[in-house]
Amino acid sequence: MSWQPLSQDTFELGESPFWHPTEQQLYWVDIPGKKLLRANVYMGTVQAWDMPTEPGCIAPAASGGLVIALRHGVFRAREWGGALEPIVTLPYNTAVVRANDGKCDALGRFWVGTIDEPKARRAAALFSIDCRRGAPEVVQHAAGALTGNGLAWSPDNQTIYWSDTPNHVVHAWDYDLQTNTLDGQRSFQQCAPKPADWTFETTSYAGRPDGAAVDVQGNYYAAMFEGRRICKFAPDGTLLTEYPVPAQCPTMPCFGGEDLKTLYVTTARHGRSAAELAAMPLSGAVFSMRVDVPGLPVNFFVD
Repeated sequence: MSWQPLSQDTFELGESPFWHPTEQQLYWVDIPGKKLLRANVYMGTVQAWDMPTEPGCIAPAASGGLVIALRHGVFRAREWGGALEPIVTLPYNTAVVRANDGKCDALGRFWVGTIDEPKARRAAALFSIDCRRGAPEVVQHAAGALTGNGLAWSPDNQTIYWSDTPNHVVHAWDYDLQTNTLDGQRSFQQCAPKPADWTFETTSYAGRPDGAAVDVQGNYYAAMFEGRRICKFAPDGTLLTEYPVPAQCPTMPCFGGEDLKTLYVTTARHGRSAAELAAMPLSGAVFSMRVDVPGLPVNFFVD
């Protein structure tokens, strides 16, 4: 099995990919490029939609269209390219904090993690937005992070994962889907720190946990930023497999295809050195490969 680029297109910082099962299309965002993207993976064609500020994450809506977390708020789009209808403004300072990794839970709440851009105050937090009963209900579930990433749930929805990328840690909690509460925080993975003398030629650094996905067996797939790999961890935290990626900075995996056995991964080229980009010219592309175990399907936003 080997990675194949979705197309020759590259983007600054791809994130938040999901497979739309009815449209049979792959969606993702380019954060600094301020674009939403979708692709017909069978044709290799990509459509782009410009956003007014940086999109951190997106999810499909059960009644059609998307829910979108931009720097300055959470919005609803009823169709591709349609009007952005404001849902809620989250309680953070948009001058130094923005939306980052997120997705929906099994009941249709939209979860958004944030990023502390100056990396100075551990200002990143994790929120859920519930629009099932009309007015949005916002709950803050976790805080004290630098970069919220790696959001995912176990197949039985009894465990939730959330990573803090610069601190090289993936947290886990017990989760009650019905009451939307977290308990029993623990470290699921504490990865080794980045060496002070690291360069992209260095092979000993495994990277730090960025976005993630979970398969039907409960295995957690973490994109290891600057580690040039995706790590597959068992539910007990054991490292099962490493999938080398043809870009230094994978950002987030997702499962797609009709059988959910195609593993997609977004990557980044934003801020990377000329030497690194010369060595890995498709940095910023989306890659795919076939795997043996299917992933969990995307959850839809409910409003």
